[in-house]
Amino acid sequence: MTTRLSLLRRPLVALLCAQLLLCACGATEIAPGAARWPAPAPQPEPANFSSPQWPASVVARTVPNFEAPSATHCARPVQSYETPGRIGQRDEAYTGHGEGRAPLGREAKSRRAAPAEAASDAAVAMPAPAGPAAGAAREALAAEAEAPRFAPPAPGTPPIQRPRPQQQVVTAGMVDDNADFSAYLQFRQRTQVAHRALDVSERYLLQVRNARGMAVPDAEVAVQAANGAAMWARTDAAGRAWLHPNAFDPSGSQVYEVAVRKYGQQGTTFLRRGQKSAVELVLNTAAVPQRARLDLVFLVDATGSMGDEIGKLKSTLRTIANEVAQLPSRPDTCFGLVAYRDRGDAFLVRRHDFTNDLGSFQSVLDALQAAAGGDYPEAMNEALHETVHRLSWRGTDATRLVVLLADAPPHLDYGGPQYDDDMMAALGKGIKVFSVGASGLDKQGEYVQRQIAQYTGGRFVFLTYREAGNPASGSGRETVHDVNNYSVQTLDRLIVRLVTEELAKLPRAG
Repeated sequence: MTTRLSLLRRPLVALLCAQLLLCACGATEIAPGAARWPAPAPQPEPANFSSPQWPASVVARTVPNFEAPSATHCARPVQSYETPGRIGQRDEAYTGHGEGRAPLGREAKSRRAAPAEAASDAAVAMPAPAGPAAGAAREALAAEAEAPRFAPPAPGTPPIQRPRPQQQVVTAGMVDDNADFSAYLQFRQRTQVAHRALDVSERYLLQVRNARGMAVPDAEVAVQAANGAAMWARTDAAGRAWLHPNAFDPSGSQVYEVAVRKYGQQGTTFLRRGQKSAVELVLNTAAVPQRARLDLVFLVDATGSMGDEIGKLKSTLRTIANEVAQLPSRPDTCFGLVAYRDRGDAFLVRRHDFTNDLGSFQSVLDALQAAAGGDYPEAMNEALHETVHRLSWRGTDATRLVVLLADAPPHLDYGGPQYDDDMMAALGKGIKVFSVGASGLDKQGEYVQRQIAQYTGGRFVFLTYREAGNPASGSGRETVHDVNNYSVQTLDRLIVRLVTEELAKLPRAG
């Protein structure tokens, strides 16, 4: 159904819009029942993982669990930060940035690393800090090289993942679980693995256009029930957002108010369960921006088994960047990198904030080595949290994409952030995640990666080989994953294709 804002016919809508106008003007008091929009704010203080406050199941939110993206540019040198992986380790000595993050609140899991992995782990270095911090960094590296390794894992622990032989060509396939949603639901039903439950079985497509019929990308969306349960999203490059009522409203409300705003204009419509599978709204927005803005993050598992994937990314980054730069939209691109390992390793998460300096970004990527990671699950939860909440995502009119490259599921047994909470925050900030399953990814890892991609509007990508279960067989078309009807390309070409298709959805200026 298509509707325009009408203050006379719908008193409830009038109240909501008045409240939205107050919010846009900086008002802090919002009447009960109104959508609480996220406000742009400075980057939040680092989380203290010794006192986790994260929900263990679906809860009815009434306020956003994120802050709106608000950075204006990325014309800055690479700024790097580290969350330590060992008890008592300080990030100031290693990065020179001194976030002052509290030590982890739980003992690190026992793990074992091969001698080669230990040496490689010790050799990893961030861009060298200048001044007094340089000496501290050198001392930290030397201490790390001599640090004792942890005890072997307990019996029954999954085997340590060893680095695989490097291969020149990395091929991959892709599926779009939102395009073939029934097949995705069937996959979920037959795959019984540990995961964070989030009910997406009922969904609705929101399409936002302007008066000329053009898509309105990156518009803020707030969906709210009468009981206050709410969710937030931003429309993608095509002006669309997928809405899943059961994921945020366990009470099963039948009617939701859908408020959309951009450029100071607000519009409201209603979603009634079972009435239609799609909701349309017309918003009287201003002209389309002249140039696309792309925030592109590589979120990478940097444990020992990821050597070939990291190597391929290093060798093809400039090709990817150059091809993206030559797209018809000529995007203004910012690059970010978040690498993670696990507790007990040299670092838990290293993040490198957005920059448009491709040379410096290449240097940071080149310094990344695959090492350590004794047990199978890794610190994906913590890394996704820092990606969503700690990077300087740009505000209005940005296309925000994450390429998650991993071969293991997250640790669901740790306290601290959980991926379901942060994928909901990612949707609220307009961040799409393209999950790339590397070889060795088990059923649980596939399930989690597809959850994240589907909910945020991204796609699931998976590496392929000549023999499905044997990465040493070389590149090919086969995979062990539960997918059908896919084409195969090299991984770098596939990344360029995903970016190209996303930017091509943007309305053209003029």
